[in-house]
Amino acid sequence: MLRNPSENELARALGMIGGPRGDRIYDAAIVGCGPAGLATAVYAASEGLSVVVLDTRAYGGQAGASARIENYLGFPTGISGQALAGRAFSQAQKFGADIMIPISAQSLDCERRDGVFKLKLEGDDELRARAIVVASGARYRRPDVENLDKFEGRGVWYWASPIEARLCAEQEVALVGGGNSAGQAAVFLSGHARKVIMIIRGGGLGASMSRYLIERIEATPNIELMFNTEVVGLEGGEHTLERIRWRSRLSGEDTTVDIRNLFLFVGADPATGWLDGCGVTLDRGGFVVTGAQSDLNLGRPRSQLETSVPGVFAVGDVRSGSVKRVGGAIGEGAQVVAALHGFLGDTATPRL
Repeated sequence: MLRNPSENELARALGMIGGPRGDRIYDAAIVGCGPAGLATAVYAASEGLSVVVLDTRAYGGQAGASARIENYLGFPTGISGQALAGRAFSQAQKFGADIMIPISAQSLDCERRDGVFKLKLEGDDELRARAIVVASGARYRRPDVENLDKFEGRGVWYWASPIEARLCAEQEVALVGGGNSAGQAAVFLSGHARKVIMIIRGGGLGASMSRYLIERIEATPNIELMFNTEVVGLEGGEHTLERIRWRSRLSGEDTTVDIRNLFLFVGADPATGWLDGCGVTLDRGGFVVTGAQSDLNLGRPRSQLETSVPGVFAVGDVRSGSVKRVGGAIGEGAQVVAALHGFLGDTATPRL
C-alpha cells in the first residue's frame, strides 16, 4: 500500500521505471523528452550509442500538448503534437534507448571523476554518462492573475486537447497569448466553442506569430482579437471558474465577463535549475548559452550546441538563441549527435 505517493514512487511500484544500475555508464544521458530530446535519442541510438532519456512528467514536452501542428515538414494536413511525439517515442525505444518517465534530474556533477558525469536523480538515485544533452525545455509561465492557483485545473488550462475542447463545447472561452502555440490553440478551439476571445497584451501579432496562423485566425469568424489587454482576476465557486476580469492597458478600464474556461499560452521559463553549480553558462533569461558565446577553449572544433562545460550540450527550447519551433528542436537533436561522436571519440580511453 502506498499512502500519498509521489509520481516517481507510484511509477516504480507499477514497474514503469526501474532504478538505474550502478555499474552502467551510458554514452549520453538526455534530460528532457520533448522533440529535441526524442530526436537526439533516435539519432544517437540508431548510430550505436547507449542512450538514456529522462523526463519529469511525460514525453512530448510543450509540443505534445499542441492540438495540431500544421507547418511541420511532411504533414500537409497537420498532425497533433501527441501523435508526433508518440511516434518519436516508439522510434527511440525501437533503437534501444532507455527512457525513464517520470523521473527528474536534481543536479549535475560536472567534475567528471573517472571521465563520467553524474546525474543525481529524484529519490537519491545516481546515473552516470560520458556526455550530457540538456533538452529540458521550458515550463509554462504563470501570469500574475488574482486567484489563478485556485482555478488551475478547474477552468484554467495551459493546453488545449480534445478533452478541454469537449468541456467548452458551444461555450464562450478566453485564450491569453500571442505566439504560435496560442494561435494553434485558438484555431482548434474555434471548431468546438461558440466563440474564442484572444487576449493579447501587445498591439499586434506580426512579431510573435507565423503569418499562416494570423491569416487563419483572421479568416475564422468566431475568433475575436483583443489587443492591449490583460487578464487581472478570476472569480467563481469552490470548484469552478465562473468569471474573468480583464483590463485595458490603454484606458485602465476593467471588464468582467462570464467565462468558465480560460486558456493560458503566455510562454515558458527554461527548466535549468538542476544545472546550478556545475559551471554551465546561462544567459540573463536563464537559457543555456552554447557555441561561440560559451567562451569555451577546446583543442578540437567547437560544436555550436556545446555549452561552457566540455561534454555538456544543449538543444531545443532550453538553448539560448534557438528558434523555439518543433522543426528547429528536431534539427538540433539530429545535429548534436555528430558533436557527441566527436566528444566521445576524443575522450575515449585507448584500448591496449
